[in-house]
Amino acid sequence: MATKPAIPKGTRDFSPAEVAKRNYIIQTIKRNFEKYGFQPIETPSFENSETLLGKYGEEGDRLIFKVLNSGDKVKKADLKALEENNLARFSNSLSEKALRYDLTVPFARYVVQHQNEIEFPFKRYQIQPVWRADNPQKGRFREFYQCDADVVGSKSLWQEVELVQLYDAVYTDLGLQGVTIKINNRKILSGIAEVIGASDKLIDFTVALDKLDKIGADGVKAEMLTKGISEEAIEKVQPLFQFEGTTTDKLKQLATLLADSQEGMKGVEELTFICEQVNALGLDAAVLDLDVTLARGLNYYTGAIFEVAAPKEVKLGSIGGGGRYDDLTGIFGLKNMSGVGISFGLDRIYLVLEELNKFPETVTVTSKALFFNSGHQEAAFVMQTLQTLRKQGIKVEMYPDADKIAKQFKHAEKRGINSVVIVGADELANKNFTFKDLNNGTQEVVTLEQLIEKLK
Repeated sequence: MATKPAIPKGTRDFSPAEVAKRNYIIQTIKRNFEKYGFQPIETPSFENSETLLGKYGEEGDRLIFKVLNSGDKVKKADLKALEENNLARFSNSLSEKALRYDLTVPFARYVVQHQNEIEFPFKRYQIQPVWRADNPQKGRFREFYQCDADVVGSKSLWQEVELVQLYDAVYTDLGLQGVTIKINNRKILSGIAEVIGASDKLIDFTVALDKLDKIGADGVKAEMLTKGISEEAIEKVQPLFQFEGTTTDKLKQLATLLADSQEGMKGVEELTFICEQVNALGLDAAVLDLDVTLARGLNYYTGAIFEVAAPKEVKLGSIGGGGRYDDLTGIFGLKNMSGVGISFGLDRIYLVLEELNKFPETVTVTSKALFFNSGHQEAAFVMQTLQTLRKQGIKVEMYPDADKIAKQFKHAEKRGINSVVIVGADELANKNFTFKDLNNGTQEVVTLEQLIEKLK
């Protein structure tokens, strides 16, 4: 007996209905990207390993899917590393390429490679799949789409203000009220690490702090201790675990806490500008919340950082994130090229819309009508009619076989097609159609012009 086929863990098949819903989200995001002046690019699904490795921190590097070398290149594997049980070095010797982990680092590579062709500031958007060797769970997959918008070549904080508005515009169009756009600044985190005497542990500090909502204050403290951060330093940072009040209140508290840190005060200044301008412009679907524990464990962020939380009634992780990266292109040889970007989590947005029943009923790939097949002559007439309707932009189809009427009705029902059109001998002779609405059971004979009007 043949083994039933399966797909790799953390990947999914999508039905026609699911693809239609995903396309609805993508088109909504894409429309708003272009409304804000972003232009599309695409990059390869895999990059040279050196392009990706070392850009996401230790945790990110572990989650990168490596592409095994083929042909004679396999012979170059570092067998000595295997004998020494150095699996990281051995696996690197087996692979020179890797599947992209996100869209931002490939974008930085693109900017450096095509810098002489680009007009700066450059606003690009990219909607493509990425891969991560993660442990699959609800809302977390090994293959998923990211929808990114980035601006490079400008240090202006108005870009951050616009990106917050862009987030709000997309979620408004999707009907997602109550979304929270969390904002922080890596300079503030650097300043906190400085004033508590843990500057040399900045990455460990921010990675641990970023897990506050997942493992709680005690879990964060325990992780910081294992990373060599002293109990005295952790005690100083304790107030951050219960940081409350309005955005203005939080900024005042930060200004007091970071008074002795030039870097930290610069972060407070930047956040104050962004928050004040966003509040002046207003948001429709989202609220902007200053979250000082937000760290996002990606090493390349240097300024404002964002993370979007779904409405409270949905228990799910972030549905978007991003931030400012002042030196990302520098690792590829292009200095002083500041950038800022955000990403929409397509798969998680889908889950939120599904759970909240927010997909419009019109989001479907189902045909507007199924034309029954009553025989050769009738089918030939129907095919001419279908050609006319399709030129009008109407989605229609004909049942391919001249089967029993009951079977054709059943097919329309299973497909979710709400209208059927019958052309028998009488209709063929009179060049008209019997139109039946399956929702209410009504049936009438109509002309081609009347049929077009009904189906439109």
